[in-house]
Amino acid sequence: MQREAIDLHTADGLKLVGELATPIGKPPVATLITLHPLPTHGGFMDSHILRKASNRLPELAEIAVLRFNTRGTESPHGKSQGSFGEGVTEQHDVEAAIEFAKSRNLPNLWLVGWSFGTELALKYGHDKDIVGAILLSPPLHRANDDDLDQWAGNHRNLIALVPEHDDYLRPEQARERFSRIPHIDIVGVDGAKHLWVGENATKRVLDEIVLRVNPSRYPLPDSWTPASA
Repeated sequence: MQREAIDLHTADGLKLVGELATPIGKPPVATLITLHPLPTHGGFMDSHILRKASNRLPELAEIAVLRFNTRGTESPHGKSQGSFGEGVTEQHDVEAAIEFAKSRNLPNLWLVGWSFGTELALKYGHDKDIVGAILLSPPLHRANDDDLDQWAGNHRNLIALVPEHDDYLRPEQARERFSRIPHIDIVGVDGAKHLWVGENATKRVLDEIVLRVNPSRYPLPDSWTPASA
């Protein structure tokens, strides 16, 4: 894939560090704007599922992957300006990422949030220019019923991947909490945990994303040989 270091600029004057990964030699058919887990507990743009998405999906599924560190978050890619906003001022971060993707004419924008990132997607994605949102391990701590109600009757797709052994919200609880959004697709993942550790968990998450975003490339192959090999 082609990797490009990018800066996002928020409406309240911060610069956020990020990266855009795109296919080589062909345009993407869709775009993932990824929202990482809680930065105060080790989450950042290089959290493993998001990093592996950027490594695999541009080539294997023709999907662009935009990752960035929310305000005050540091990773091997660098540190974004500002400080953690408890999921409130991060609204500006989500909006900056979407506006950047639109400025590049990237197609078919999807938010992909993981844990804390799902809260940002639920709170701030319901009225944006996106196809939908995919939620990985939603804890539903910061997103309340009013936030969920914004998605009821909404034309945007909403998918939640909920691990069987999640630390915060398990499939049956998720079905109850999300019942106010009739069109949500809740996928309970047997054997999985909140952090999606292991190749089987990674492959399942990426396959489920591809199934929704570019189903013609589902399922992802188990191996890959470079074209030049």
